[in-house]
Amino acid sequence: MPVPDQRDPDLTLRSLTGWLEGRLPGARIPMLETPTTSGFSSETLLFDVAWTGPEPDGPHEHRDPCVARVAPSRYQIFPEPRFEEQYRLMRILDERTDIPVPPIRWYEPSPEPLGAPFFVMGRVEGRVPTDMPPYHMDGWVTEVPPAERAAMWWSTLGILARIHRLDPEELGLGFLDQPKWGAPGLEQRLAYYEHYLHWAYDGPQETALKALAWLKANRPEEPPGPPRLLWGDARIGNVIFREGVPAAVLDWENAVLGAPEEDLAWFMFLDRHHSEGVGAERLDGFPPYTETVERYEAMLGRPVADLDYYEILSGFKFTVIMARIGQAMIDFGWIEPDSEFPYDNNASRLLATILEGDRT
Repeated sequence: MPVPDQRDPDLTLRSLTGWLEGRLPGARIPMLETPTTSGFSSETLLFDVAWTGPEPDGPHEHRDPCVARVAPSRYQIFPEPRFEEQYRLMRILDERTDIPVPPIRWYEPSPEPLGAPFFVMGRVEGRVPTDMPPYHMDGWVTEVPPAERAAMWWSTLGILARIHRLDPEELGLGFLDQPKWGAPGLEQRLAYYEHYLHWAYDGPQETALKALAWLKANRPEEPPGPPRLLWGDARIGNVIFREGVPAAVLDWENAVLGAPEEDLAWFMFLDRHHSEGVGAERLDGFPPYTETVERYEAMLGRPVADLDYYEILSGFKFTVIMARIGQAMIDFGWIEPDSEFPYDNNASRLLATILEGDRT
């Protein structure tokens, strides 16, 4: 969902070029694309970096396609944007693991150059499944063969299992812990999203509150062993694909420590939302959820448990996020202040269906 705000392209080019000069003397920016709107979570700037470097046969111009992710400065979807943590995690994944993230270049903590902190990464070519419209309804995913859709699903699931097999302690990922909300895992998640729920939207939220009460009353034992790294927004819509193969995994702003079941349930819930939740048939080629669980268990090396619980947790989290998006739509004058959208939308309706016992 875009925020109605337009960045000055000329000013941005001058500021970014001046900043880059301190890191790569003599560098130029021959191409810069600034969005006419900025995202809630972060803003994306596309640009090329050009510089002349020595070569055996004489000086040669190098060109590097880049992306700058700029922290939200006008409107926040999450109560506490964890922007620097996202950068730190992506650099670790880039340098120390085989998880395919874009190559990380630089981080700038000061808001002075672009109005907010930002980091720069290499631009990865490929295609990303769309959320608007959901990829089961329209867009390039509807046009590729079913075998390519299956490849997209299974390859992303494989990356998810690889993420969950990483050792957070060995990688030094303790900074992802949020002890102010409790112990890592469900205690932390429920406390954080309860806070988020009341911060997001000052209005009726019957379905979300019902789900929260159920989650508190039915909290299961968590899997034994230390918490694992969770992607936090595990879905094919956060993957750059090339003919069914992930070229890069994106959007780590919600990464936390916890049980892999939480990521797996979110992965399937978001796909269910983008099909059943919006009244669309699930496209041929995408494997059944039961088969997904079986294959994931084989890749993880253990059975998963309590996925019904984690599915409701997924629906609750997404309903809270949609409540905040609804509040933003009110604040920007896109809907009336008394609109039902913040508490009655596709996410909340699907959550209500699941709470009523339809957990297919």
